[in-house]
Amino acid sequence: MFRGITAVIVDLDGTMVDTLGDFEVALNRTMADLGLPGVDRAAVERTVGKGSEHLIRSLLAEQLRRPEVIGCGQACPALSVDALYERAWGQYQHHYRSINGQFADVFPGVFDGLQGLRTAGLRLACLTNKPLAFAQGLLQAKGLEEFFEKVFGGDSFERKKPDPMPLLKTCEALGTLPGQTLMVGDSQNDGIAARAAGCPVALVTYGYNHGDPIAAAPHDRLIGSLTELLS
Repeated sequence: MFRGITAVIVDLDGTMVDTLGDFEVALNRTMADLGLPGVDRAAVERTVGKGSEHLIRSLLAEQLRRPEVIGCGQACPALSVDALYERAWGQYQHHYRSINGQFADVFPGVFDGLQGLRTAGLRLACLTNKPLAFAQGLLQAKGLEEFFEKVFGGDSFERKKPDPMPLLKTCEALGTLPGQTLMVGDSQNDGIAARAAGCPVALVTYGYNHGDPIAAAPHDRLIGSLTELLS
C-alpha cells in the first residue's frame, strides 16, 4: 500500500470519529427551533457526508414531507426549504458549535493508526466536507489535531468532495504528488474524488456511505481499522 507513498490525507466524519450523535443532537435542536418534527439517526446517517448545507437542505425537505407537517392546514405558514434554510443554518451552527464532540467517539484503531503512519515518516493532512471551524474544534476536542500538519474543511476551497479539487489542493499544500498521496475515507465521495485526482484510496468499512455498500465505491483497499494500513 505504501510503495512510493509519501503522504496520507484522512477524512474525518465516519473515518476517524463517529459523529452521528453530534449531528443528531444539533439537528433535532434545530428542527425544534423551527417547529418541525425531529430527525432519526438513520436519516442522518444516509444524508451526512456531502457538507452541512446538503445535510440541512436534505433533512428539511424530508421533514416538510412528513404527514403531520403537510396536514397542518391553514394554521401553518407557507413552508419551503428555501424559506427555512437561512434560519435553519444559523440555528444549526449555533447548536453544533455548542456540542461539537460531546456526543462523538473516536473509532477504535484511529490513534494507533495515525501514530503508526507518522512514525513511518508519512506526512498527514485531514480533509473533510465539514466546515473548517467545526473540523478544527472536533480534532482538538478529541486530541487528534497533533497528528496533522494541514487541516482543510468543506469551506476551504471552491468545491467539496467528490470533486477532486480539494484533494489536489491538499496535495499542493503538502508539496506531494497525487500519485504518492493516499486518501483514506469512508464513502464514495472519497473514492470518486481520489480516482479523479489520481490518488490511491483506502476506504474503511464502518463509516457512512449514504446507505450504499462501501465495496461498490472506487477503492484500492478496504480496511476495518486504520491500523490495517500498517500491515
